[in-house]
Amino acid sequence: MVSELKLGVQTHDAGLFGPRDEDGVDINLEVLFVPLAPLAFIWSPRPHVGAHLNTAGDTSQLYFGLTWTFDLSDAFWIAFGGGGAVHDGKLSTRDGKDLQLGSAALFRWTVEAGITLAEHHRLSVMLDHVSNAGLVRENVGLDAVGVRYGYRF
Repeated sequence: MVSELKLGVQTHDAGLFGPRDEDGVDINLEVLFVPLAPLAFIWSPRPHVGAHLNTAGDTSQLYFGLTWTFDLSDAFWIAFGGGGAVHDGKLSTRDGKDLQLGSAALFRWTVEAGITLAEHHRLSVMLDHVSNAGLVRENVGLDAVGVRYGYRF
């Protein structure tokens, strides 16, 4: 059932698509499952579940979705993912100075590039973005950028 386990360290609220309102580092944990046979017609994505745990007490999140991984060679690969997330951050603030995610449920997308170090070991860099896609007025979004180690079964 489990295809890969990943552990990462990421800059929290990296500010790539908006201002930096929160601090700390995120510890990222993710489980990727084997591809679902009924989804083979869309390049066999792997379902995933994961978490970003913020070390500074700011927004943490749980997420789920699908990941598409494409091998560019024996050593290099890229991956794209999409899905949803729930978080414990602020939805809005009176002073407008804090991160305002607007809704408890968010859309999530990722892009990742990596190398295969050995048969089971992978190392990658990743960009993660969550937002409410403009469905409510407050839509600052939250970005994380960092590195991850993966153990592929």
